[in-house]
Amino acid sequence: MVELIKLAWRNIWRNKRRSLITIASIFFAVFFAVVMRSIQLGSYGHMIKQSIENFSGYLQIQNPEYFDEQSLDNSLEYTPELIETLNKLEDVKIAVPRIEGFVLASSGHQSKGVIVTGIDTQKEKHASNPENNLVRYILTPKIVKEITTEFAFDKKTEELLWLNQNTAYTNIERIGLDLDMNAKEFSKYEQPFKDKAYAPGQYLTANDSGALVSSKLANFLNIQVGDTIIMIGSGYHGSSAAGLFPVRGIIKVLSPELDNKLIYITLSRAQQFFDMHGRITSIAINIDNTDQMLSVQNNIQHTIDNEKYTVKNWEQINPVLKQQIESDDKSGQMFVGILYFIVFFGILGTVMMMIAERKREFGVLVAIGMRKRKLSAIVIVEMLFIGIVGTLSGLLAAVPLVIAFNLHPVRFTGETGKTYEEMGFDPIMPTAPIDHYFTWQAVIILIMVLLACYIPLWRIRKMKIMNSLRG
Repeated sequence: MVELIKLAWRNIWRNKRRSLITIASIFFAVFFAVVMRSIQLGSYGHMIKQSIENFSGYLQIQNPEYFDEQSLDNSLEYTPELIETLNKLEDVKIAVPRIEGFVLASSGHQSKGVIVTGIDTQKEKHASNPENNLVRYILTPKIVKEITTEFAFDKKTEELLWLNQNTAYTNIERIGLDLDMNAKEFSKYEQPFKDKAYAPGQYLTANDSGALVSSKLANFLNIQVGDTIIMIGSGYHGSSAAGLFPVRGIIKVLSPELDNKLIYITLSRAQQFFDMHGRITSIAINIDNTDQMLSVQNNIQHTIDNEKYTVKNWEQINPVLKQQIESDDKSGQMFVGILYFIVFFGILGTVMMMIAERKREFGVLVAIGMRKRKLSAIVIVEMLFIGIVGTLSGLLAAVPLVIAFNLHPVRFTGETGKTYEEMGFDPIMPTAPIDHYFTWQAVIILIMVLLACYIPLWRIRKMKIMNSLRG
C-alpha cells in the first residue's frame, strides 16, 4: 500500500502543468465557495441578531391566546421570581419582561398610530439595549445648509451631505463614513459637526415618566428632546389609556418599519398607562447557543406552567423573515452548486486528457504484468491527492480572509450605505465564523473527484493491450 501511494504521488508530478491546472481549478472553486458561503451565512447571522436578538428575542413567553390575538387582554401575570427562574436555565442569556401596546401618538400638529413598548430599563440593557441607540447627532436641512456654506466641500461630498439630511446618528464617526471620508479627512470637520449637529438626550431611569421616540417617528411628529408627546389608546379590559410623556431621548432603530412607529417607556409607567398592574404581554429571551434554540424552548416549556404560559421561537413569531432567509439561502446554494458544476467538468476534462496522454503508459504497465485492479487503485489515489491538495490549499487561503472580515466587517458608506439602511439592514458585510460549512466544501470536492474517476476506471477495465501499445 505504501509503495502504491509513493507511485501515485510521483505520477502526479511527472506532468506538473496538467496537475497544477487541476489543482488550481479545485483551489479557486473551494476558495470562492467558502468565502461566498461565509459572507452569506454571516449576513444571515447579522440580520437575525439585528432583527431578533436586538428586539423580539429568540424566544418569547406569552399567554397561550396572545399569539393568535395580540390584545392586552391576553396578557400574563408577571412575577420577578419567574424571570429569575428563566435566567438560571442553561443556555438562557437574558430574559426581560415587556409590555407592547398600540396607541395614537400626537405632538399637537401631527398624529400617528405607534407601538408603545414598556421595558425594564436595567434588564433591557442586556437585550435590545436602547441606550446604545440613542441619537447624538442629527443632520437637519438647516445644519446641512450652514455647514455647506461654511466649508467648501467637493461636489460629491456636498451631494452626500444633502442625501443624508434628516439622518440621525448615534456617533460622530458614522457621519464621516456616510460622507465617504476616512478618519484623517473627517478630523478637520469633526468639531463643527459636533457643535452644530449635537442632539441632547438621555436614557430612561427606573421610574421615569418620559419616553424614548424612534428617529423617523420624531421627524414625522416634528418633536425634539424636551417636547411632550400625547398618547391615547385602549388599556387592559377596555380601560381608557391617555397620558403626556416628555421626550427624554430619540433612538435610531435600524428597521425602517419600527423606526417609523416605536416608542419606549418604562415598564412601571406602561403598567400604569395601560392599567396592567402586575401584568405584561411577553417575556423576551435571548440565548447563548442559537443552534440549541428548539432544545432551550422545549426545556422552558417543561419548566413553566403550560396552562398559563406558552413559548414561541422567533421563526414562529416572525415567519416572514424566516422565509426571506430560506429563499435567499436556496439561491445562494444554487449559485455555489453552479460553480461546483463548472469545476466538476473542468476536473473531468483534465482526467480525460490525462487518460488520453497516458494510454500507452497504461498499456505497457498491464503488458509487463501489472493487474488492472492495481492500476485503477493508483489512478484513484492520484486523483484523491490532487483533490486533497486543491481543497486544503483553498481552505487555508480562505481562512485569513474569513477571520479578518468576521472581526472587521466591510462597512458600506455613502449612497450604498443609505440604500442598505432604507432596506432595514445595518450597512455592513460580515463573514460567518469558521464552522461546519468549511468541512462540507472538502466533502463535496472529494465526492466530485471520486465521480470523475469513473471514466479512467472504465477505460482501464475495457483497455485492450495491443491497441494501447500502438497508441
